[in-house]
Amino acid sequence: MSRIRARFWDPAGERHSIPTYPWRMAPTHLLTLRQLTAEGLRPGGQGVQAQILWTSRRHGAPGVRAAYLYDRRFALPKRTATPRQLEALAKANAARRTCPDCGRDAGYVLPRHLGTCLDCAETAGVAA
Repeated sequence: MSRIRARFWDPAGERHSIPTYPWRMAPTHLLTLRQLTAEGLRPGGQGVQAQILWTSRRHGAPGVRAAYLYDRRFALPKRTATPRQLEALAKANAARRTCPDCGRDAGYVLPRHLGTCLDCAETAGVAA
């Protein structure tokens, strides 16, 4: 194990207060939120179980970065929306796309700073 990876190796959580692993060295049952979501799971009330630390050489954001891990064994299935919830969301999104001036569905969410569709804003002479 390289010196950099050894710096982040702390599976007992003695130095970092929670179990810490270097990049790509975490146990397979520990997943990030994105990985849980990809499997159709959610944390289900559990707290962060461990973390992955790595040194970033990204321009503008150098330093140590972290990814938090959750245990797959305690994760629950993602909740699905009821038909009434989906209907309410569809109505709310339709209202965000409907121009109050011309009354048509613009096909996109109206910019809040304009309050109208781009066509109506252009005819009114409002700078986008």
